[in-house]
Amino acid sequence: MRVIISPAKKMVVDQDDFSIRSRPQYLHETKQLLNKMQRLSYQEAQKLWKTSEQLTQVNYQMLHQIDLKKQLTPALFCYSGIQYQYMAPDVLSGPALDYLQETLRILSGFYGILRPFDGIAPYRLEMGAKLQVKDSADLYAFWGPRLYAALAGHGPIINLASKEYSRALTPYLKANDQFIEVTFAHLVEGKLKTRATPAKIARGQMVRFIAEEHVTKVDQLAKFQSPTYSFDPQRSTAAKLIFIAQ
Repeated sequence: MRVIISPAKKMVVDQDDFSIRSRPQYLHETKQLLNKMQRLSYQEAQKLWKTSEQLTQVNYQMLHQIDLKKQLTPALFCYSGIQYQYMAPDVLSGPALDYLQETLRILSGFYGILRPFDGIAPYRLEMGAKLQVKDSADLYAFWGPRLYAALAGHGPIINLASKEYSRALTPYLKANDQFIEVTFAHLVEGKLKTRATPAKIARGQMVRFIAEEHVTKVDQLAKFQSPTYSFDPQRSTAAKLIFIAQ
């Protein structure tokens, strides 16, 4: 089984608490992206990132200081957005973290796909960014089938990623693949509506549940308990697990 999640925009450097165990699988491709981005003018970078003047200044300086070999943080601890805060990996047990290293994969516009303890540097590059690299019009074309290839053959893929990131995989899915969509939604006038912040919280909590319980089968996910969402067997299918806010 493989569980996929999105990265977070907010990132930190933490070289003290946990050691890196591995290097990103597609580091060669990451170097190509970095070289392309470092040739962007300040105005081109701001347009790519869609950032304020203040954020652009910070990120443009960071872009030209990135070292892919030094001052690295394990990916799971480098991202610090809401989902990762509620995952709380820093207080997970050793066996739970080992299980995440085997099972969890973080999709990234810059690194492609990451294991939790792959060493990474802070960056800014969303998967949906319109960065042209060689003959590729955007990052979806640049990464192509690579991310799917890294996941294929390991059993069901549990999708806890946003559409922006899961879109990097879905065009390459085969008929016999088990791609399980997990949806956290509110019922509004009879329709399912996803609210970003509580959904991110629930995704982080589900990753934590998977790690602590060593979940290996899809049907075990229905036992996930959330303060906000409950599993809805009537609306769920074999390929789509629906959790409704109560």
